Amino acid sequence: MKCCRTLDRYISKELAGPFLFGVMAFSLIMVAGGLLFKLADLIIERGVSLAVAGRLFVYELPGVVVLTLPMSCLLGALLGFGAMSTNSEVVALKASGISFWRMNWPVIFWAVIISILSLILNETLVPLGQRAAENVMTFEVAKQKPVLIKQEVFLQAPGGRVVYVGKLDPSSGSMSNVIVQELASGKLTRITVAPNGQWVSGIWYLTDGDVYEMKEPDGVAHLFHFAKQELPISLTPRQIANTSVKPDDLSVSDLYRYIAAMKMQGKDISALWVKFHFKLAVPWACVILSLIGTSLGVSHQRHGNRSVGFGQSILIVFLYYVLMSVGKSLGQANALPPVVAGWLPNIIFLVAAVFLIRRADR
Repeated sequence: MKCCRTLDRYISKELAGPFLFGVMAFSLIMVAGGLLFKLADLIIERGVSLAVAGRLFVYELPGVVVLTLPMSCLLGALLGFGAMSTNSEVVALKASGISFWRMNWPVIFWAVIISILSLILNETLVPLGQRAAENVMTFEVAKQKPVLIKQEVFLQAPGGRVVYVGKLDPSSGSMSNVIVQELASGKLTRITVAPNGQWVSGIWYLTDGDVYEMKEPDGVAHLFHFAKQELPISLTPRQIANTSVKPDDLSVSDLYRYIAAMKMQGKDISALWVKFHFKLAVPWACVILSLIGTSLGVSHQRHGNRSVGFGQSILIVFLYYVLMSVGKSLGQANALPPVVAGWLPNIIFLVAAVFLIRRADR
């Protein structure tokens, strides 16, 4: 047992250096390849101050680091086990009865930790940073004023109702210029018109409105006037306002609530479920790519050549993201169920990892 703990600590130490090198190198490439050019353009073309540019850099950096974690896990495993293979340590361990599967235990342990860290960052710092960066770009760079009132909001309510809201104030829970259309078999049967609506104790109420019935062929008959009437929408003012947010900028939990809100409105949510599963699947690529890295590391003698491992890591990650694009396209086209489309790259790479590890264990 003590021998195994010593082995785990040794392998972890061998992986740590290349992993940290990968985080710094890949982050530098991604920052230099996009973010710095964007900031330089803002400073030169838009006259943005260095202070604002620095804040944008800080806000967007967590998203960059999260993207580099799977690549860095792959590079760390590839270079770490490549060095052990070069020094014949892997052969010696196998000769002493330690299987290659057992050598991967510390790799899996740390990859799981990093995957959980990536999920936490995606739930906290990344969406906060993205929203903060968007606010800076909108209100400080573009000099736009915050819009608190939502205009022309369309909703679908239960019972075949379509609701149009002229103006919505989420802070006060009020709406104005409300039109409710009721449909049966695709035909408009009744219209409710109200100048105002209010969110009271979890229920929407329309006030001082009128109800009209559609008559054949194109006639309209006034049925009655009401002082107060319940509007069957279970969404809160904030949920209605959030229907205009970008799903890509939401955390997994916020995206789940967003999907629930869209479902209540009767909208097609298959593409949103694909995004949801991708947000869950990508962090776990750290584990799968690490296993592929250990297998490739012992398959070839690298003589400590980091450039070869770095290039192979980029190629493998490129293939992973190609599969991501394929899965996303198939999922959005309803050719695959969202859960399969979202986890497709992980499934394929996991099968490849198991095959490579079994081959390396011989």
